[in-house]
Amino acid sequence: MNNNPILQIINQFNVVILDGAIATEIEKKGVDIKHDLWSAKAIIDTPDSIKQVHFDYFRAGADIATTNTYQATIEGFKKNGWSEQDAEQLITKTVLITKAARDEFWESLSEQEKLTRPFPLVAGSIGPYGAYLANGSEYTGNYDLSDDEFQQFHLPRMKLLKEANIDLFAFETIPQFKESKVLAQLLKSYFPNDYAWLSFSIADDRHLSDGTDLEEAVAYFNEYPNICAIGVNCTSISHIPQVISKLKKVTSKPIIIYPNSGEIYDAQTKSWHQEQQYENYGLISKNWYTNGASLIGGCCRTTPQDIHQIKEWARQDIHNIPTSK
Repeated sequence: MNNNPILQIINQFNVVILDGAIATEIEKKGVDIKHDLWSAKAIIDTPDSIKQVHFDYFRAGADIATTNTYQATIEGFKKNGWSEQDAEQLITKTVLITKAARDEFWESLSEQEKLTRPFPLVAGSIGPYGAYLANGSEYTGNYDLSDDEFQQFHLPRMKLLKEANIDLFAFETIPQFKESKVLAQLLKSYFPNDYAWLSFSIADDRHLSDGTDLEEAVAYFNEYPNICAIGVNCTSISHIPQVISKLKKVTSKPIIIYPNSGEIYDAQTKSWHQEQQYENYGLISKNWYTNGASLIGGCCRTTPQDIHQIKEWARQDIHNIPTSK
């Protein structure tokens, strides 16, 4: 395989800039997402809000938009009254919205501006089974499915995302080692020419949310070339320096880091509390890059301004950006 989209960006620009929180920005637009479908409900109610959020992140500097399918599953839509056909159409629609935002943004740039950044990618978000449960278990891994049950849950959405022509998959906020192994095997078996990043939900800087040793889990995927980057997301920024250090010991894959703001999620009220743990996302994210991370963005409660602060150092301090002749 020689069409790894992540390495293509890294080889030219050294760092891949991810987007930030979708749900946070949708809420700012007045959309109520305190629902079992969470931000996926906006696909039904206010699809234009999703498109605008993607556009805002591209404008801020993101190289990749992650589709709003983290909590959009066939089972989730069916549980809330939609048919299986409706669910499939809504998941497909989400990809089309993301691609439309990407294409409109790209066309808004001058030819000179296009030389300073990669053509943006669309990553199809695959959240864990815990996201479907909508009880906060993506932060605990407190559920028990067989490998076959995980496959039956994840594969239909993966097929829909692929059919809608995503550029890669994003396996994100995965709290269970067992579930992550099933996802990697699905990728290998059903999508052998495609790639995914794998990003864990962690309990602390040494363990996945299910208690698995982080280094052990990461090392396991060295034998999966289709896993094109590996790391963590939606954890406190306080864990990130140690996580990067540990990942560097056990893998040569690009390291992906996109923490939340440091606030605490209440699964009962579906709301965030306490204060964010940073003043300048640009400063801390540059340290992550210096220490070994190659894909950097934000998760819950981060904003386009945070992503713009990444762009300010990532595209100015790196000197191999192409220029027009």
